[in-house]
Amino acid sequence: MDQETFPEELADALVGVQRLLRRRLRAGLTAPRLRGAEVELLRLVENRPGIGVSDAAKELFLAGNSVSTLVNQLVRGGYLVRETDPADRRAARLRLTEAAQARLHAWKERRAALVARHVARLDAADREALRAALPALRSLAVSLHEEPLEPDGPGEAGEPGEGA
Repeated sequence: MDQETFPEELADALVGVQRLLRRRLRAGLTAPRLRGAEVELLRLVENRPGIGVSDAAKELFLAGNSVSTLVNQLVRGGYLVRETDPADRRAARLRLTEAAQARLHAWKERRAALVARHVARLDAADREALRAALPALRSLAVSLHEEPLEPDGPGEAGEPGEGA
């Protein structure tokens, strides 16, 4: 693999795996499909119960009004509860409903089973290579998360992204 093409090939492989996982998991859904940003918000609230809307917006790199819209949709859908912050009556704290917890749990189980089935089909060397790559992939995710967004940087409107 050429050092010049490695970053693009890695990004393409990661996006391809994610896209196929999403498509395979959608096939078995019985409930209405949630959009990617809605799932991201639910997963964030699962990991940080009681997070505020503005902190969620910062964490997800979204505008506050976009997160407020997502919160309203998820509250109407029965997946989020908005509680008043006792320290600041103007602020809201977000919590998952039982329905959201059950849906996320079922999704994680289905995802783990799907990945396990396909990893089991790989030869031992490929399975070990994937296992060995996990720490580096986690470090890459942390690095990407910590990099400040540029106003007109990659991923802005008009550029191909994950959905392209």
